[in-house]
Amino acid sequence: MDTSHQTLNEPSFRESVDIMFNRAVALMDLSPGLEEKIRVCNATYTVRFGVRLRGAIHTFTGYRSVHSEHMEPVKGGIRFAPTVHQDEVEALAALMTYKCALVEAPFGGSKGGLCIDPREWDEHELEQITRRFAYELVKRDLINPAQNVPAPDMGTGEREMAWIADQYKRMNTTDINGAACVTGKPPNAGGIAGRVEATGRGVQYSLREFFRHPEDIKAAGLSGSLDGKRVVVQGLGNVGYHAAKFLSGEDGAVITGIIERDGALHNEAGLDVEAVRAWIVKHGGVAGFPDANHHTDGAALLEVDCDILIPAALEGVINLSNANNIKAPLIIEAANGPVTAGADDILRERGCVIIPDMYANAGGVTVSYFEWVKNLSHIRFGRMQRRAEEARHQLLVDELERLSGDKGLGWTMSPDFKRNYLRGAGELELVRSGLDDTMRAAYQSMREVWHGRDDVHDLRTAAYLVSIDKVASSYRAKGL
Repeated sequence: MDTSHQTLNEPSFRESVDIMFNRAVALMDLSPGLEEKIRVCNATYTVRFGVRLRGAIHTFTGYRSVHSEHMEPVKGGIRFAPTVHQDEVEALAALMTYKCALVEAPFGGSKGGLCIDPREWDEHELEQITRRFAYELVKRDLINPAQNVPAPDMGTGEREMAWIADQYKRMNTTDINGAACVTGKPPNAGGIAGRVEATGRGVQYSLREFFRHPEDIKAAGLSGSLDGKRVVVQGLGNVGYHAAKFLSGEDGAVITGIIERDGALHNEAGLDVEAVRAWIVKHGGVAGFPDANHHTDGAALLEVDCDILIPAALEGVINLSNANNIKAPLIIEAANGPVTAGADDILRERGCVIIPDMYANAGGVTVSYFEWVKNLSHIRFGRMQRRAEEARHQLLVDELERLSGDKGLGWTMSPDFKRNYLRGAGELELVRSGLDDTMRAAYQSMREVWHGRDDVHDLRTAAYLVSIDKVASSYRAKGL
């Protein structure tokens, strides 16, 4: 990650979140006490634990931060990265509070992190480390289906969530809702269909909703639909990969650039996302990939001419050192905090529209909410009603075909229509439907503020206003 911008009086990620919070509350009528209550992080637990590995004891440092308990349980991912530190975890926890409020997931905000490079450890070693970290959090109710529910984040995935869930169940053998202690689990361990793709799918649904509003498209200096739009994706991890795959495969967007840790690929004719992903998995990076121009300085590709820029990796990649060179008229923050507060000011002044992280990457927590509900209800979505839907649809199709035959109309239904109409919604279809509805409703709540108030000029401020107002209303309802 480029750190040169840190010498340019660049606010830290934590400071950026505070600056954006302050910008929003300045436009609100909150009492000073309530404003402070919403701003502060309630608690951060730091744990240092030892694990015997490779013939020696290795000490690891981990964090679990709870920003707001206006609703419980609190929700937020656990990241495994060597750069994890307390300020970052607390800033991410605050973002989770606002994110959950914005998409109406009934959670407070939390976040966790373990200071570790997962690539340095074998799988069985990582399991020992993860289980010990989970043990330290579980015994303090910092993992609990009713109080604190983690999920995957950078450096973690289904595998780690399954280990954490199993560790919780070993320590709470009679908790019938134990599977709900963590989300993002594999499907065969209480997970839900569509969770792995959820954040990337949410980015796609965000862009689709944006492009439904001519006024918003015009504000970004764009026209038309997603079809043919040139897209640069920074970070082809879980989120960036799925967003790029869906946008190119389903919406006709052209992925012209992919930026990874060892450089970047560029091809104006479009990159094959699946081929690039397979190359990265096999070779550990993008170097050597055929059919594209390779740039050793990946960050330079953030500044290439394109229609939509999707930063989907680390925070602070668009900062004071490169903001003036960003050419994309539309940025959608698939990562948390990829645009610093200083860069945000520069880009807004230049007319760039930024779809903020708080909204754009909320697909993950939305589908995590669905998984949590599934675990508490102990039944998969669609199980009760799917065949009843199909039988009801079949009645209609049969009657239409009978009427056609009786009246000699001679028309028949196309096989595709019959198959698609007759198929009842299973878990994946219901999850995608719920996510699409959530992303549409949340975007509309933001744009009402964006276009409806003379003192709000960007979607990020609008998002903070909507979410802080909801958190404030929760506190008032509790009598605070």
